[in-house]
Amino acid sequence: EVQLVESGGGSAQAGGSLRLACVISGHTFADDCLGWMRKNKHGLRWAVATLHTSSGKTTYDDTVDGRFTISLDRAKNTMYLQMDNLRETDSEVYYCALDARTTWCSPADPYYETWGHGAQVTVAS
Repeated sequence: EVQLVESGGGSAQAGGSLRLACVISGHTFADDCLGWMRKNKHGLRWAVATLHTSSGKTTYDDTVDGRFTISLDRAKNTMYLQMDNLRETDSEVYYCALDARTTWCSPADPYYETWGHGAQVTVAS
């Protein structure tokens, strides 16, 4: 059974940093897409960052580009989201998600079949 477990959420001041981690178990990486998702202004879960496990290609939503960094430590089966220069608008529940056996990464919720339970991030002014 594939499981994703997030950790590292919490509170930070605006301008500060947090790092989220997602441990992926029960899955062998091959042409997969990993994503960090949160609700967008329309209330839909949407990727703020994605990473393709074969090509290494990363994508970022415009709202976080230049501030957030997604990475994967294969030895630890752990994906990270480094969040710098945090803003109040980054306050949300963040989910890690897996779209297995795909050639490209979609930012949209329905493409991801396995999800973590979510980690709350709160940014205060």
